[in-house]
Amino acid sequence: MLDILDKYDVLGAFWMTIKLTVFSAIGALVIGTILAVMRVAPVAILRRLGAFYVNTVRNTPLTLILVFCSLGLLYILQINLTDPNSSTSIVDNNIRWAIVGLAAYHAAFVCEALRSGVNTVPLGQAEAARSIGLTFSQSLREVILPQAFRGSIAPLGSVLIALTKNTTVASIIGVAEASGLMKEIIENETASFGVFFIFALGFVILTLPVGILFTSLSRRLAVKR
Repeated sequence: MLDILDKYDVLGAFWMTIKLTVFSAIGALVIGTILAVMRVAPVAILRRLGAFYVNTVRNTPLTLILVFCSLGLLYILQINLTDPNSSTSIVDNNIRWAIVGLAAYHAAFVCEALRSGVNTVPLGQAEAARSIGLTFSQSLREVILPQAFRGSIAPLGSVLIALTKNTTVASIIGVAEASGLMKEIIENETASFGVFFIFALGFVILTLPVGILFTSLSRRLAVKR
């Protein structure tokens, strides 16, 4: 086990996993919030577009989405997210498109988590906001979304944990994260319990504190009814 840690950059691979998780989570939260607003909007076409995105993406395999980002958008349509003349353009593009794919996929789950939080807000509060002259966007910003976020902390934590584990799929487009390194080690070395234990322990260390933190936050910030 110590030989593996000496020969391979395990910490670097997990650092890549952390970066994928953080940037993808930020993107998923932004896109998911916009989708949640669309799904509760009074405009029918926005509700339909939001529902179409969620139902389509949620039922599409993440592997297919990442392959589409890499092969379809990068290599076929030549949409570069970095300088194509850079010596690291291939690696950088793979990482950035992996972040885009992960964010776009998990945004659908963030949207549903937030929509469940919106449903916990009593209808009377939205009616009261309208009665004092607030527009729909003002009602969302000032009254509904703050409570929706508080009511959806636990499911958002579950989405973040799932996102952390789903970063392993990024290895299929050449991103050198933890599962990609584990595959390389197994190919180059004799597969052993120690290899699996190292990477399993790494993901436990990454995800267990997140679960504990979000569970604690959901209890502390729960809206009293």
